[in-house]
Amino acid sequence: MKYLVKRKEMQEIDRKTIEEMGIPAIVLMERAALKVAEIIEESIKASSCNKDNKLKILALCGTGNNGADGIAATRILTSKGHKAAIYVVGDRNQASALFLQQLEIAANFGVEIVSNIDTPEYTIDENTILIDAIFGIGLNKGIQGEYKNIIDKLNKLNKGEVFAVDIPSGISADTGFPLGTALKANYTITFGYHKLGLVLYPGCEYAGVVIVADIGFAAPELLKLSFNHYTYNSRDLNLLPERKAYSNKGSYGKLLVIAGSVNMSGAAYFSAKAAYRTGAGLVKILTNEKNRTILQTALPEILLNTYTDGELNLKDMNTVKEEIKWADIVVIGPGIGRSTQAMRLLELVLEEAKVPVVIDGDAIWLLGQQITEYVKEQDFSPGSSELTADDNINEQCVAERIAYLKRILPAGTILTPHLKELSYLLNIPVKWIQKNLLKAADICALDNDIVYIIKDARTIVAAKESRYINMSGNNGMATGGSGDILTGIIAGLLGQGLVEEKAAALGVYVHGLAGDLAAEDLGQHSLMADDIINHISAVIK
Repeated sequence: MKYLVKRKEMQEIDRKTIEEMGIPAIVLMERAALKVAEIIEESIKASSCNKDNKLKILALCGTGNNGADGIAATRILTSKGHKAAIYVVGDRNQASALFLQQLEIAANFGVEIVSNIDTPEYTIDENTILIDAIFGIGLNKGIQGEYKNIIDKLNKLNKGEVFAVDIPSGISADTGFPLGTALKANYTITFGYHKLGLVLYPGCEYAGVVIVADIGFAAPELLKLSFNHYTYNSRDLNLLPERKAYSNKGSYGKLLVIAGSVNMSGAAYFSAKAAYRTGAGLVKILTNEKNRTILQTALPEILLNTYTDGELNLKDMNTVKEEIKWADIVVIGPGIGRSTQAMRLLELVLEEAKVPVVIDGDAIWLLGQQITEYVKEQDFSPGSSELTADDNINEQCVAERIAYLKRILPAGTILTPHLKELSYLLNIPVKWIQKNLLKAADICALDNDIVYIIKDARTIVAAKESRYINMSGNNGMATGGSGDILTGIIAGLLGQGLVEEKAAALGVYVHGLAGDLAAEDLGQHSLMADDIINHISAVIK
Protein backbone atom coordinates (compact mmCIF):
# COMPACT_ATOMS: atom_id res chain seq x y z
CA MET A 1 0.00 0.00 0.00
CA LYS A 2 1.26 3.47 -0.86
CA TYR A 3 -0.14 6.64 0.67
CA LEU A 4 -1.28 9.50 -1.57
CA VAL A 5 -1.07 12.89 0.13
CA LYS A 6 -2.70 16.27 -0.24
CA ARG A 7 -0.95 19.63 -0.28
CA LYS A 8 -1.46 20.42 3.40
CA GLU A 9 -0.55 16.87 4.44
CA MET A 10 2.78 17.06 2.62
CA GLN A 11 3.47 20.49 4.05
CA GLU A 12 2.86 19.08 7.54
CA ILE A 13 5.24 16.17 6.87
CA ASP A 14 7.85 18.68 5.76
CA ARG A 15 7.30 20.96 8.76
CA LYS A 16 7.38 18.18 11.35
CA THR A 17 10.46 16.54 9.84
CA ILE A 18 12.28 19.88 10.12
CA GLU A 19 10.92 21.23 13.41
CA GLU A 20 10.30 18.09 15.43
CA MET A 21 12.78 15.58 13.99
CA GLY A 22 15.56 18.13 13.59
CA ILE A 23 16.58 17.67 9.96
CA PRO A 24 17.46 21.14 8.59
CA ALA A 25 15.45 22.31 5.59
CA ILE A 26 18.63 22.91 3.60
CA VAL A 27 19.59 19.23 4.07
CA LEU A 28 16.24 18.04 2.68
CA MET A 29 16.64 20.51 -0.19
CA GLU A 30 20.12 19.22 -1.06
CA ARG A 31 18.85 15.63 -1.05
CA ALA A 32 15.97 16.62 -3.33
CA ALA A 33 18.34 18.46 -5.69
CA LEU A 34 20.68 15.46 -5.81
CA LYS A 35 17.78 13.20 -6.82
CA VAL A 36 16.68 15.60 -9.56
CA ALA A 37 20.22 15.95 -10.88
CA GLU A 38 20.79 12.18 -10.77
CA ILE A 39 17.64 11.41 -12.78
CA ILE A 40 18.37 14.12 -15.36
CA GLU A 41 21.93 12.90 -15.74
CA GLU A 42 20.72 9.34 -16.36
CA SER A 43 18.44 10.70 -19.08
CA ILE A 44 21.30 12.66 -20.64
CA LYS A 45 23.51 9.58 -20.74
CA ALA A 46 20.78 7.70 -22.60
CA SER A 47 20.20 10.52 -25.11
CA SER A 48 21.57 10.18 -28.64
CA CYS A 49 21.91 13.99 -28.87
CA ASN A 50 24.41 13.97 -26.04
CA LYS A 51 26.93 12.08 -28.18
CA ASP A 52 27.50 15.29 -30.13
CA ASN A 53 27.48 17.40 -26.94
CA LYS A 54 24.41 19.28 -28.15
CA LEU A 55 22.29 19.07 -25.00
CA LYS A 56 21.93 22.00 -22.64
CA ILE A 57 19.90 22.37 -19.44
CA LEU A 58 17.78 25.34 -18.41
CA ALA A 59 16.15 25.52 -14.97
CA LEU A 60 13.06 27.73 -14.76
CA CYS A 61 12.95 28.72 -11.12
CA GLY A 62 10.25 30.51 -9.19
CA THR A 63 11.25 32.50 -6.13
CA GLY A 64 9.97 30.02 -3.55
CA ASN A 65 11.49 26.85 -2.16
CA ASN A 66 10.56 24.87 -5.28
CA GLY A 67 12.69 27.30 -7.25
CA ALA A 68 15.47 26.82 -4.72
CA ASP A 69 15.34 23.05 -5.40
CA GLY A 70 15.75 23.79 -9.10
CA ILE A 71 18.70 26.11 -8.51
CA ALA A 72 20.46 23.51 -6.34
CA ALA A 73 19.91 20.79 -8.94
CA THR A 74 21.33 23.05 -11.67
CA ARG A 75 24.41 23.80 -9.59
CA ILE A 76 25.01 20.06 -9.08
CA LEU A 77 24.65 19.38 -12.80
CA THR A 78 27.03 22.24 -13.61
CA SER A 79 29.57 20.77 -11.17
CA LYS A 80 29.35 17.50 -13.07
CA GLY A 81 30.34 19.23 -16.28
CA HIS A 82 26.94 19.75 -17.89
CA LYS A 83 26.01 22.97 -19.68
CA ALA A 84 23.32 24.22 -17.29
CA ALA A 85 21.78 27.64 -16.63
CA ILE A 86 19.11 29.24 -14.45
CA TYR A 87 16.26 31.56 -15.41
CA VAL A 88 14.42 33.19 -12.51
CA VAL A 89 10.68 33.67 -12.92
CA GLY A 90 9.17 36.24 -10.57
CA ASP A 91 10.20 39.03 -8.23
CA ARG A 92 13.39 38.31 -6.30
CA ASN A 93 12.32 40.89 -3.70
CA GLN A 94 9.54 38.44 -2.74
CA ALA A 95 11.87 35.42 -2.64
CA SER A 96 12.14 32.91 0.19
CA ALA A 97 15.29 32.80 2.33
CA LEU A 98 16.25 29.37 0.96
CA PHE A 99 15.86 30.63 -2.61
CA LEU A 100 18.23 33.53 -1.97
CA GLN A 101 20.67 31.22 -0.22
CA GLN A 102 20.71 28.72 -3.10
CA LEU A 103 21.02 31.51 -5.68
CA GLU A 104 24.08 32.87 -3.87
CA ILE A 105 25.65 29.40 -3.71
CA ALA A 106 24.99 28.89 -7.43
CA ALA A 107 26.67 32.21 -8.23
CA ASN A 108 29.67 31.15 -6.14
CA PHE A 109 29.91 28.00 -8.25
CA GLY A 110 29.78 30.03 -11.44
CA VAL A 111 26.39 28.79 -12.62
CA GLU A 112 25.11 30.83 -15.56
CA ILE A 113 22.02 32.95 -14.87
CA VAL A 114 20.22 34.14 -18.00
CA SER A 115 17.97 37.20 -18.10
CA ASN A 116 15.95 36.36 -21.23
CA ILE A 117 14.81 33.11 -22.76
CA ASP A 118 13.87 32.11 -26.27
CA THR A 119 15.65 35.20 -27.56
CA PRO A 120 18.98 35.65 -29.35
CA GLU A 121 20.53 35.76 -25.86
CA TYR A 122 19.26 32.26 -25.00
CA THR A 123 17.37 30.07 -27.45
CA ILE A 124 15.28 27.09 -26.37
CA ASP A 125 15.22 24.30 -28.94
CA GLU A 126 14.81 20.51 -29.18
CA ASN A 127 18.21 20.05 -27.50
CA THR A 128 17.22 22.06 -24.42
CA ILE A 129 16.30 20.06 -21.31
CA LEU A 130 14.02 22.08 -19.04
CA ILE A 131 13.85 21.80 -15.26
CA ASP A 132 10.42 23.03 -14.18
CA ALA A 133 10.82 24.55 -10.71
CA ILE A 134 8.47 27.53 -11.03
CA PHE A 135 5.75 26.37 -8.63
CA GLY A 136 5.62 23.47 -6.19
CA ILE A 137 2.77 21.77 -4.35
CA GLY A 138 2.02 24.91 -2.32
CA LEU A 139 0.23 26.60 -5.22
CA ASN A 140 -3.47 27.02 -4.40
CA LYS A 141 -4.67 29.85 -6.65
CA GLY A 142 -4.92 30.57 -10.35
CA ILE A 143 -1.78 31.47 -12.29
CA GLN A 144 -1.85 34.88 -13.93
CA GLY A 145 0.36 37.53 -15.50
CA GLU A 146 4.03 36.84 -16.19
CA TYR A 147 3.80 33.30 -14.87
CA LYS A 148 0.88 32.34 -17.12
CA ASN A 149 2.50 33.92 -20.15
CA ILE A 150 5.76 32.06 -19.73
CA ILE A 151 4.14 28.68 -19.02
CA ASP A 152 1.83 29.00 -22.03
CA LYS A 153 4.80 30.02 -24.17
CA LEU A 154 6.92 27.10 -22.97
CA ASN A 155 4.16 24.60 -23.73
CA LYS A 156 4.19 25.76 -27.37
CA LEU A 157 7.95 25.77 -27.86
CA ASN A 158 9.88 23.01 -29.60
CA LYS A 159 12.05 21.74 -26.74
CA GLY A 160 13.69 18.69 -25.24
CA GLU A 161 12.44 16.73 -22.25
CA VAL A 162 10.86 18.57 -19.31
CA PHE A 163 11.61 17.45 -15.74
CA ALA A 164 9.18 18.80 -13.15
CA VAL A 165 10.41 19.29 -9.59
CA ASP A 166 7.85 17.78 -7.17
CA ILE A 167 4.85 18.63 -9.41
CA PRO A 168 4.32 20.26 -12.83
CA SER A 169 3.96 24.00 -12.27
CA GLY A 170 0.27 24.93 -12.18
CA ILE A 171 -1.18 21.53 -11.27
CA SER A 172 -3.21 21.39 -8.05
CA ALA A 173 -1.62 18.87 -5.69
CA ASP A 174 -5.12 18.04 -4.37
CA THR A 175 -7.27 17.72 -7.50
CA GLY A 176 -4.92 17.28 -10.47
CA PHE A 177 -6.58 20.14 -12.33
CA PRO A 178 -4.55 23.06 -13.77
CA LEU A 179 -4.85 26.25 -11.77
CA GLY A 180 -5.29 28.53 -14.76
CA THR A 181 -2.52 26.86 -16.77
CA ALA A 182 0.17 24.22 -16.24
CA LEU A 183 3.46 23.14 -17.77
CA LYS A 184 3.49 19.67 -19.33
CA ALA A 185 6.36 17.46 -18.19
CA ASN A 186 7.91 14.25 -19.47
CA TYR A 187 9.07 13.30 -15.98
CA THR A 188 8.10 14.44 -12.50
CA ILE A 189 10.43 13.83 -9.56
CA THR A 190 8.27 14.13 -6.47
CA PHE A 191 9.58 13.89 -2.93
CA GLY A 192 8.65 11.55 -0.11
CA TYR A 193 5.11 10.62 -1.11
CA HIS A 194 3.02 10.44 -4.25
CA LYS A 195 0.67 13.42 -4.47
CA LEU A 196 -3.02 13.11 -5.26
CA GLY A 197 -2.72 15.65 -8.05
CA LEU A 198 -0.14 13.47 -9.80
CA VAL A 199 -2.47 10.46 -9.77
CA LEU A 200 -5.80 12.00 -10.71
CA TYR A 201 -6.65 13.16 -14.23
CA PRO A 202 -5.62 15.40 -15.87
CA GLY A 203 -2.65 15.90 -13.52
CA CYS A 204 -1.19 12.48 -14.30
CA GLU A 205 -1.11 13.40 -18.00
CA TYR A 206 0.78 16.62 -17.26
CA ALA A 207 3.20 14.76 -14.97
CA GLY A 208 4.41 12.13 -17.42
CA VAL A 209 6.49 9.44 -15.71
CA VAL A 210 6.37 10.02 -11.94
CA ILE A 211 9.37 9.09 -9.81
CA VAL A 212 8.84 9.18 -6.04
CA ALA A 213 12.22 10.04 -4.50
CA ASP A 214 13.09 9.28 -0.87
CA ILE A 215 14.86 12.31 0.59
CA GLY A 216 14.63 11.39 4.27
CA PHE A 217 11.22 12.47 5.53
CA ALA A 218 10.26 10.78 8.78
CA ALA A 219 7.64 8.01 8.63
CA PRO A 220 4.02 9.02 9.35
CA GLU A 221 4.02 6.93 12.54
CA LEU A 222 6.96 8.89 13.94
CA LEU A 223 5.28 12.16 13.02
CA LYS A 224 1.96 10.95 14.48
CA LEU A 225 0.17 11.53 11.18
CA SER A 226 -2.38 9.39 9.36
CA PHE A 227 -3.60 9.61 5.78
CA ASN A 228 -6.92 8.69 4.13
CA HIS A 229 -5.87 8.17 0.50
CA TYR A 230 -3.93 5.18 -0.71
CA THR A 231 -3.22 2.99 -3.72
CA TYR A 232 -1.93 -0.54 -4.31
CA ASN A 233 1.09 -1.96 -6.08
CA SER A 234 2.07 -5.53 -6.93
CA ARG A 235 3.21 -6.25 -3.36
CA ASP A 236 -0.38 -5.85 -2.22
CA LEU A 237 -1.44 -8.96 -4.10
CA ASN A 238 -0.47 -10.76 -0.90
CA LEU A 239 -3.86 -9.57 0.38
CA LEU A 240 -5.51 -12.17 -1.86
CA PRO A 241 -7.25 -14.85 0.22
CA GLU A 242 -5.30 -18.02 0.92
CA ARG A 243 -6.54 -21.41 -0.27
CA LYS A 244 -6.53 -24.00 2.50
CA ALA A 245 -5.60 -27.63 1.87
CA TYR A 246 -8.54 -28.86 3.95
CA SER A 247 -11.42 -27.15 2.16
CA ASN A 248 -14.22 -27.70 -0.34
CA LYS A 249 -16.25 -25.66 -2.79
CA GLY A 250 -18.44 -24.40 0.03
CA SER A 251 -15.37 -22.94 1.74
CA TYR A 252 -15.02 -20.24 -0.93
CA GLY A 253 -18.48 -18.80 -1.02
CA LYS A 254 -21.90 -19.39 -2.57
CA LEU A 255 -22.54 -16.53 -4.96
CA LEU A 256 -25.90 -15.61 -6.42
CA VAL A 257 -25.69 -13.48 -9.57
CA ILE A 258 -29.05 -11.97 -10.50
CA ALA A 259 -28.28 -10.76 -13.97
CA GLY A 260 -29.27 -10.74 -17.61
CA SER A 261 -32.52 -10.23 -19.46
CA VAL A 262 -33.90 -11.19 -22.87
CA ASN A 263 -31.10 -10.75 -25.44
CA MET A 264 -28.76 -9.64 -22.63
CA SER A 265 -27.12 -12.83 -21.35
CA GLY A 266 -23.54 -11.60 -21.71
CA ALA A 267 -23.48 -9.57 -18.49
CA ALA A 268 -24.48 -12.60 -16.44
CA TYR A 269 -21.85 -14.73 -18.19
CA PHE A 270 -19.03 -12.23 -17.59
CA SER A 271 -19.87 -11.66 -13.91
CA ALA A 272 -20.22 -15.35 -13.13
CA LYS A 273 -17.10 -16.44 -15.02
CA ALA A 274 -15.00 -13.66 -13.45
CA ALA A 275 -16.16 -14.76 -9.99
CA TYR A 276 -15.05 -18.31 -10.73
CA ARG A 277 -11.72 -17.17 -12.12
CA THR A 278 -11.14 -15.17 -8.94
CA GLY A 279 -11.64 -18.24 -6.79
CA ALA A 280 -15.34 -18.43 -5.87
CA GLY A 281 -16.51 -21.88 -4.84
CA LEU A 282 -20.07 -21.95 -6.21
CA VAL A 283 -21.68 -19.44 -8.55
CA LYS A 284 -25.36 -19.54 -9.38
CA ILE A 285 -26.98 -17.33 -12.01
CA LEU A 286 -30.61 -16.35 -11.56
CA THR A 287 -31.89 -14.99 -14.86
CA ASN A 288 -34.69 -14.81 -17.39
CA GLU A 289 -35.77 -18.29 -18.56
CA LYS A 290 -34.84 -17.44 -22.17
CA ASN A 291 -31.16 -17.28 -21.19
CA ARG A 292 -30.96 -20.87 -19.90
CA THR A 293 -29.60 -22.60 -22.99
CA ILE A 294 -27.00 -20.03 -23.97
CA LEU A 295 -25.60 -19.66 -20.43
CA GLN A 296 -25.43 -23.37 -19.72
CA THR A 297 -23.71 -23.89 -23.06
CA ALA A 298 -21.23 -21.02 -22.62
CA LEU A 299 -20.45 -21.70 -18.96
CA PRO A 300 -21.26 -25.28 -17.95
CA GLU A 301 -19.65 -24.79 -14.51
CA ILE A 302 -22.44 -22.53 -13.30
CA LEU A 303 -25.51 -23.42 -11.30
CA LEU A 304 -28.58 -21.83 -12.84
CA ASN A 305 -32.16 -20.99 -11.98
CA THR A 306 -34.66 -18.87 -13.88
CA TYR A 307 -37.80 -16.82 -13.61
CA THR A 308 -40.45 -16.41 -16.28
CA ASP A 309 -40.46 -13.69 -18.91
CA GLY A 310 -42.75 -10.78 -18.06
CA GLU A 311 -44.01 -9.84 -14.61
CA LEU A 312 -42.84 -11.97 -11.69
CA ASN A 313 -45.55 -14.34 -10.48
CA LEU A 314 -45.83 -15.74 -6.94
CA LYS A 315 -43.75 -18.81 -7.83
CA ASP A 316 -41.00 -16.62 -9.29
CA MET A 317 -40.90 -14.41 -6.19
CA ASN A 318 -40.62 -17.46 -3.94
CA THR A 319 -37.80 -18.75 -6.14
CA VAL A 320 -35.95 -15.46 -5.82
CA LYS A 321 -36.39 -15.45 -2.04
CA GLU A 322 -35.11 -19.03 -1.71
CA GLU A 323 -32.06 -18.32 -3.83
CA ILE A 324 -31.24 -15.24 -1.77
CA LYS A 325 -31.41 -17.37 1.40
CA TRP A 326 -29.04 -19.91 -0.21
CA ALA A 327 -26.37 -17.34 -1.03
CA ASP A 328 -23.43 -16.01 0.96
CA ILE A 329 -23.07 -13.10 -1.50
CA VAL A 330 -25.70 -11.55 -3.77
CA VAL A 331 -24.94 -9.66 -6.99
CA ILE A 332 -27.75 -7.81 -8.74
CA GLY A 333 -27.84 -5.56 -11.75
CA PRO A 334 -25.64 -6.61 -14.67
CA GLY A 335 -27.87 -6.56 -17.74
CA ILE A 336 -31.19 -6.98 -15.89
CA GLY A 337 -32.75 -4.06 -17.76
CA ARG A 338 -34.94 -1.27 -16.46
CA SER A 339 -38.35 -2.94 -16.53
CA THR A 340 -40.88 -3.24 -13.72
CA GLN A 341 -39.73 -6.87 -13.42
CA ALA A 342 -36.15 -5.71 -12.83
CA MET A 343 -37.35 -3.21 -10.23
CA ARG A 344 -39.20 -5.97 -8.39
CA LEU A 345 -36.09 -8.15 -8.39
CA LEU A 346 -34.12 -5.32 -6.81
CA GLU A 347 -36.84 -4.74 -4.21
CA LEU A 348 -36.78 -8.43 -3.27
CA VAL A 349 -33.03 -8.35 -2.79
CA LEU A 350 -33.25 -5.26 -0.58
CA GLU A 351 -36.06 -6.83 1.44
CA GLU A 352 -34.59 -10.32 1.85
CA ALA A 353 -30.79 -10.17 1.72
CA LYS A 354 -28.98 -10.63 5.02
CA VAL A 355 -25.57 -11.06 3.37
CA PRO A 356 -23.21 -8.71 1.47
CA VAL A 357 -24.81 -7.31 -1.70
CA VAL A 358 -23.04 -5.95 -4.79
CA ILE A 359 -25.25 -3.62 -6.85
CA ASP A 360 -24.18 -2.87 -10.40
CA GLY A 361 -25.38 -1.65 -13.79
CA ASP A 362 -29.11 -1.37 -14.34
CA ALA A 363 -29.83 -1.86 -10.63
CA ILE A 364 -28.05 1.44 -9.91
CA TRP A 365 -30.28 3.24 -12.40
CA LEU A 366 -33.30 1.62 -10.71
CA LEU A 367 -32.06 2.84 -7.33
CA GLY A 368 -31.88 6.33 -8.79
CA GLN A 369 -35.52 6.00 -9.85
CA GLN A 370 -36.48 4.95 -6.34
CA ILE A 371 -34.71 7.96 -4.85
CA THR A 372 -36.41 10.33 -7.30
CA GLU A 373 -39.82 8.95 -6.34
CA TYR A 374 -38.96 9.31 -2.66
CA VAL A 375 -37.88 12.91 -3.19
CA LYS A 376 -41.18 13.70 -4.92
CA GLU A 377 -43.18 12.10 -2.13
CA GLN A 378 -41.26 14.13 0.46
CA ASP A 379 -41.79 17.33 -1.56
CA PHE A 380 -38.02 17.79 -1.45
CA SER A 381 -36.56 19.92 -4.21
CA PRO A 382 -33.95 17.94 -6.20
CA GLY A 383 -30.63 19.38 -7.34
CA SER A 384 -30.58 21.15 -10.67
CA SER A 385 -29.54 19.25 -13.77
CA GLU A 386 -28.32 22.61 -15.11
CA LEU A 387 -25.33 22.75 -12.75
CA THR A 388 -21.96 23.38 -14.33
CA ALA A 389 -18.66 21.86 -13.21
CA ASP A 390 -17.80 24.99 -11.20
CA ASP A 391 -21.14 25.55 -9.47
CA ASN A 392 -21.85 24.77 -5.84
CA ILE A 393 -24.19 21.81 -5.47
CA ASN A 394 -27.30 21.63 -3.31
CA GLU A 395 -25.59 19.71 -0.53
CA GLN A 396 -28.77 19.34 1.52
CA CYS A 397 -30.52 17.67 -1.41
CA VAL A 398 -27.62 15.32 -2.09
CA ALA A 399 -27.32 14.44 1.61
CA GLU A 400 -31.00 13.50 1.64
CA ARG A 401 -30.51 11.16 -1.31
CA ILE A 402 -27.50 9.52 0.35
CA ALA A 403 -29.46 9.18 3.61
CA TYR A 404 -32.25 7.41 1.72
CA LEU A 405 -29.74 4.91 0.29
CA LYS A 406 -28.36 4.34 3.77
CA ARG A 407 -31.88 3.47 5.00
CA ILE A 408 -32.79 1.01 2.26
CA LEU A 409 -29.47 -0.74 1.56
CA PRO A 410 -28.07 -3.50 3.76
CA ALA A 411 -24.96 -2.45 5.75
CA GLY A 412 -21.82 -3.16 3.76
CA THR A 413 -23.54 -2.99 0.39
CA ILE A 414 -21.11 -2.31 -2.47
CA LEU A 415 -22.31 0.06 -5.19
CA THR A 416 -20.33 0.19 -8.45
CA PRO A 417 -21.48 3.28 -10.38
CA HIS A 418 -19.62 4.81 -13.29
CA LEU A 419 -19.94 8.59 -13.43
CA LYS A 420 -23.22 8.61 -15.36
CA GLU A 421 -24.77 6.12 -12.94
CA LEU A 422 -23.53 8.16 -9.97
CA SER A 423 -25.21 11.19 -11.50
CA TYR A 424 -28.51 9.23 -11.42
CA LEU A 425 -28.06 8.56 -7.72
CA LEU A 426 -26.97 12.04 -6.64
CA ASN A 427 -28.81 14.11 -9.29
CA ILE A 428 -25.57 15.94 -10.05
CA PRO A 429 -24.27 16.43 -13.62
CA VAL A 430 -21.42 14.21 -14.77
CA LYS A 431 -19.27 17.28 -15.50
CA TRP A 432 -19.50 18.36 -11.87
CA ILE A 433 -18.50 14.89 -10.66
CA GLN A 434 -15.55 14.78 -13.09
CA LYS A 435 -14.19 18.06 -11.75
CA ASN A 436 -14.91 17.18 -8.11
CA LEU A 437 -14.26 13.45 -8.04
CA LEU A 438 -12.83 13.29 -4.51
CA LYS A 439 -15.53 15.57 -3.16
CA ALA A 440 -18.19 13.34 -4.72
CA ALA A 441 -16.55 10.33 -3.04
CA ASP A 442 -16.56 12.14 0.31
CA ILE A 443 -20.24 13.00 -0.06
CA CYS A 444 -21.14 9.39 -0.84
CA ALA A 445 -19.23 7.78 2.02
CA LEU A 446 -20.02 10.28 4.75
CA ASP A 447 -21.42 8.64 7.89
CA ASN A 448 -22.61 5.35 6.35
CA ASP A 449 -21.49 1.75 5.82
CA ILE A 450 -22.00 1.62 2.05
CA VAL A 451 -18.90 1.09 -0.09
CA TYR A 452 -18.89 3.13 -3.30
CA ILE A 453 -16.75 2.12 -6.27
CA ILE A 454 -16.80 5.21 -8.47
CA LYS A 455 -15.59 3.92 -11.82
CA ASP A 456 -13.50 6.24 -13.96
CA ALA A 457 -10.04 6.33 -15.53
CA ARG A 458 -8.90 6.58 -11.90
CA THR A 459 -11.48 4.52 -10.05
CA ILE A 460 -12.07 5.53 -6.42
CA VAL A 461 -13.26 3.19 -3.68
CA ALA A 462 -14.87 5.26 -0.93
CA ALA A 463 -15.55 3.54 2.38
CA LYS A 464 -16.13 5.58 5.53
CA GLU A 465 -12.92 7.63 5.98
CA SER A 466 -10.64 5.78 3.54
CA ARG A 467 -10.22 6.44 -0.19
CA TYR A 468 -8.53 3.91 -2.44
CA ILE A 469 -7.45 5.35 -5.81
CA ASN A 470 -6.66 2.79 -8.49
CA MET A 471 -3.66 3.12 -10.79
CA SER A 472 -3.90 -0.17 -12.68
CA GLY A 473 -5.79 -0.61 -15.97
CA ASN A 474 -5.75 1.03 -19.39
CA ASN A 475 -8.08 2.52 -22.00
CA GLY A 476 -8.43 -0.82 -23.79
CA MET A 477 -10.70 -1.83 -20.91
CA ALA A 478 -13.30 0.71 -22.08
CA THR A 479 -15.22 -2.12 -23.72
CA GLY A 480 -18.55 -3.85 -23.23
CA GLY A 481 -18.60 -6.32 -20.34
CA SER A 482 -15.59 -4.89 -18.48
CA GLY A 483 -17.71 -3.56 -15.63
CA ASP A 484 -19.55 -6.87 -15.28
CA ILE A 485 -16.18 -8.58 -14.85
CA LEU A 486 -15.22 -6.17 -12.07
CA THR A 487 -18.45 -7.01 -10.27
CA GLY A 488 -17.69 -10.73 -10.53
CA ILE A 489 -14.12 -10.30 -9.24
CA ILE A 490 -15.33 -8.35 -6.20
CA ALA A 491 -18.04 -10.92 -5.46
CA GLY A 492 -15.47 -13.70 -5.76
CA LEU A 493 -13.22 -11.99 -3.21
CA LEU A 494 -16.15 -11.43 -0.85
CA GLY A 495 -17.03 -15.11 -1.12
CA GLN A 496 -13.52 -16.02 -0.01
CA GLY A 497 -13.80 -13.95 3.14
CA LEU A 498 -12.46 -10.47 2.40
CA VAL A 499 -14.37 -7.66 4.07
CA GLU A 500 -16.27 -5.30 1.80
CA GLU A 501 -13.77 -2.43 1.60
CA LYS A 502 -10.78 -4.70 0.94
CA ALA A 503 -12.69 -6.81 -1.57
CA ALA A 504 -13.70 -3.65 -3.42
CA ALA A 505 -10.23 -2.06 -3.50
CA LEU A 506 -8.34 -5.27 -4.27
CA GLY A 507 -10.97 -6.25 -6.85
CA VAL A 508 -10.52 -2.97 -8.70
CA TYR A 509 -6.74 -3.41 -8.63
CA VAL A 510 -6.83 -7.03 -9.86
CA HIS A 511 -9.31 -6.09 -12.59
CA GLY A 512 -6.97 -3.36 -13.84
CA LEU A 513 -3.92 -5.63 -13.71
CA ALA A 514 -5.73 -8.30 -15.72
CA GLY A 515 -6.52 -5.63 -18.30
CA ASP A 516 -2.89 -4.52 -18.34
CA LEU A 517 -1.65 -8.06 -18.94
CA ALA A 518 -4.25 -8.54 -21.67
CA ALA A 519 -3.16 -5.29 -23.33
CA GLU A 520 0.47 -6.42 -23.26
CA ASP A 521 -0.52 -9.55 -25.17
CA LEU A 522 -3.12 -8.12 -27.53
CA GLY A 523 -2.78 -4.34 -27.60
CA GLN A 524 -5.32 -1.88 -26.24
CA HIS A 525 -7.35 -1.48 -29.43
CA SER A 526 -8.16 -5.18 -29.68
CA LEU A 527 -9.05 -5.82 -26.04
CA MET A 528 -12.36 -7.57 -25.35
CA ALA A 529 -14.04 -8.53 -22.10
CA ASP A 530 -13.13 -12.21 -22.31
CA ASP A 531 -9.47 -11.23 -22.66
CA ILE A 532 -9.65 -9.55 -19.25
CA ILE A 533 -11.19 -12.66 -17.68
CA ASN A 534 -8.58 -14.89 -19.27
CA HIS A 535 -5.80 -12.88 -17.60
CA ILE A 536 -7.26 -12.89 -14.06
CA SER A 537 -5.55 -16.21 -13.38
CA ALA A 538 -2.17 -14.75 -14.43
CA VAL A 539 -2.57 -11.89 -11.94
CA ILE A 540 -3.53 -14.20 -9.09
CA LYS A 541 -0.80 -16.70 -9.96
